[in-house]
Amino acid sequence: MLSTALRTLRTRWATFVGSFVALSLGVALIAVMGLALASSLDAPDRRPERFAAAPVVVKGMDTLRVRTSTGIRSRQLARPRAVPADVIAKLKHLGTVVVDRSFAVRARGGPGDLVGHPWSTAAFAPYRLDAGRAPRAADEVVVSGDRFRPGTRLRTDAGTVRIVGTVRIVGTVTGLGFENAVFYTDARAAQLAPHSVQLVVDAGAVAVRTAVRGSAGVQVLTGDARRYADADPDRDSEELTAMNAMFGTAGGVAGFVSVFVVASTFAFTVAQRRREFGLLRTAGATPGQIRRTVVSEALLIGVLASAAGCVLGSHGAPKLAGWTVDEGLAPRWFTIGDSTWPYQLAFWTGLFVALAGVLAASWRAGRTGPTEALRDASVDTRTMTPGRRLVGSALLLTAAVTLLLALVNDPSGLLHRKTYVSRPMLLITAVALLAPVLVRPLTRLIAWLPAQLPGATGMLMRENAAAGIRRTAAVAAPVLVTVALAGSLLGATATLNEAKATEVRTRTAADFVVTAAGDAGFDDATLRKLRAVPDTKVSATSASAVYVLEDDTALIRSEARAADPRLLADTTELPLVAGKMSDLDDDSIIVNEEWKQHTVGERVDVWLGDGRQKSLRIAAVMTIGTGDNGVYVTPRNAPDAPVDRADVRLAHGADATAVAAELRDAVRESGATVFTTGQWVRSTYPETDRTTRTGFLLVLGIALLYTGISLANTMVMATSDRVRELAVLRLAGATRWQVLRLVAAEALTVVAVGGVLGVLVAGLNLAGMWGALGLLSVWTPIEIPWATLGWTVAACAVLAVISALAPAALALRHRAVELAGTPE
Repeated sequence: MLSTALRTLRTRWATFVGSFVALSLGVALIAVMGLALASSLDAPDRRPERFAAAPVVVKGMDTLRVRTSTGIRSRQLARPRAVPADVIAKLKHLGTVVVDRSFAVRARGGPGDLVGHPWSTAAFAPYRLDAGRAPRAADEVVVSGDRFRPGTRLRTDAGTVRIVGTVRIVGTVTGLGFENAVFYTDARAAQLAPHSVQLVVDAGAVAVRTAVRGSAGVQVLTGDARRYADADPDRDSEELTAMNAMFGTAGGVAGFVSVFVVASTFAFTVAQRRREFGLLRTAGATPGQIRRTVVSEALLIGVLASAAGCVLGSHGAPKLAGWTVDEGLAPRWFTIGDSTWPYQLAFWTGLFVALAGVLAASWRAGRTGPTEALRDASVDTRTMTPGRRLVGSALLLTAAVTLLLALVNDPSGLLHRKTYVSRPMLLITAVALLAPVLVRPLTRLIAWLPAQLPGATGMLMRENAAAGIRRTAAVAAPVLVTVALAGSLLGATATLNEAKATEVRTRTAADFVVTAAGDAGFDDATLRKLRAVPDTKVSATSASAVYVLEDDTALIRSEARAADPRLLADTTELPLVAGKMSDLDDDSIIVNEEWKQHTVGERVDVWLGDGRQKSLRIAAVMTIGTGDNGVYVTPRNAPDAPVDRADVRLAHGADATAVAAELRDAVRESGATVFTTGQWVRSTYPETDRTTRTGFLLVLGIALLYTGISLANTMVMATSDRVRELAVLRLAGATRWQVLRLVAAEALTVVAVGGVLGVLVAGLNLAGMWGALGLLSVWTPIEIPWATLGWTVAACAVLAVISALAPAALALRHRAVELAGTPE
């Protein structure tokens, strides 16, 4: 059988090129993913940056740690605590204490990530002056890098820095790569950022630990632990986690699509070779020998393609790692290591994919009877085998039942990324298996209008496509995959984003929304000016968080909004299912149905944003919605949370234009922004995060690439197999161009069939999400990415037409009489 398989591959090499390329690309992607995962698992520990030269860093409580039945659970606090004053007093007896502060700075002509610090902290990085001198006055600064020179005046707008003004650059320091810094005098930095949670002590670590002993949550950081005093110390792990999810999704989809393409290609190949298998059966070959021949062919392709894929992956992984670093999707240090297990995983996965893809085709090949050698019909029969019908129906039923169960038991689960990425694959496979049942009526429907036009082209196009069900289904399958994935993935994120925007829109009863600039929020003077604007009701709110322990195992963080309950009802319409907003007070909380305890009147133990534990009564309960409803508390239960937003509602008959002008005057010095409600919703319109969007584009690029390979391979095989049919048309009087137009029209029709099936699958997937949103009390229209789907179908159409016309044009260069006599 192996020698027969080798001869078959040699004589029919064009038939197997598409499967080889698709499989090798799939293996390459799996190798790349594995190498990326292996490299991230061996990630080096980050070194301290801003405090690399600091003796000891003392940090206030910034992490909530709760003991549970399964161990300690921890979460970052929304509002870290400052180091207690009595502790600072003790530390000052040990040595010099330098208070650290960090705040965002926006400067005209400067980078968008400027961050301000006190000059006294520059020595701990260490930064060293390379020009000019240290700042001495409130309007003097030192900047890092070579963007500005000493003597330059810099216009600072409102960031965390509330006062708009001009500062003079009196010195520069060499940039260290991890930030763009602006150093103020210590006094000026204390004015701009009064809240500080950490400090540097010039003393021995043992003495410092002795001084802070007994102060809850206070940390003493030395050595490499000083990196926890840097901004966002966990950003590397977060980036790696997001990157791993991106490559994991891409690898999973690549595996699915490659199996799909290989299985579809082998099934079509077996159908084309039925006369060849019939001759072998006539010559005495047993069904088992036929099956072993087909499996041997797949084994050879699998070995060669997997080996080629591993080589390709070894060259592609470093380039992809460099791209992720350049795009900011991975840490700056990220490179591909020298692990070998990803190659083993990729190779054996590729081999398994090849054998799994050919399994059904080999069974069909073994069932070929000797009489098949005598068949010469152009109409496909027995395309829908009992096994295929059974498996397709079972998958379709499974998709429907699991969707109904999810809608009944956990509709919010359908909004999770892992769910709306994996669910389309089940439905795609089911529809592809049942495609022979759908292809003929759908083809006749699509080609009905062209068939009514004068001439025979439209009629022949319809009948050829409807008669060649296997050919039509094989070409439509990869189009179905690509269109369905594009519609399902991009449509799901667009629908979910629109649902979140709808939630924001329906919950806001204000006419204007004023947002603070930066993280410091509004100062008291600005809030007094806002509240003094006539004909308005102003509800000032702040962002915080609360934490709850569920089932004594999971420490859950919920975003919290702190507001005066008397004013909250004037500007906000919460989606309540129980209770009243007016019942909110300093001893209560408004939760949502996602909480395990969500009965009005019940008391729930929570930890506030600064880590303090408190028992609060549930005053009201909101719907779950898209999962971002959070909770509501009073300002007393959001300690140290700055007011970052003010919702403004006009009195009846008030002049909106005049009020808007007064609001802008009130916040001009603070740099805050005044929005109408519509403008604010658009400015805060939820968007898919960059890593997820990049991952989806990578997935769709892979699917489109596989579609191109499969289309080209299948169309070349199908058109080459119709040489005699095309010759008969020429002998019947059709011109060369008429035959080519017919071939192109058939290709377009088949792509249209795949596109319609893909849109149907995407629509069914999005309908499930729409139903889940409705059950969660969020009614929003389904967002189908028609533009993307149009471009996808157009690309498939171009590939199909080119792949069909090229072999047809080459064949038609010969005389029709010669072609009619060509043996199949």
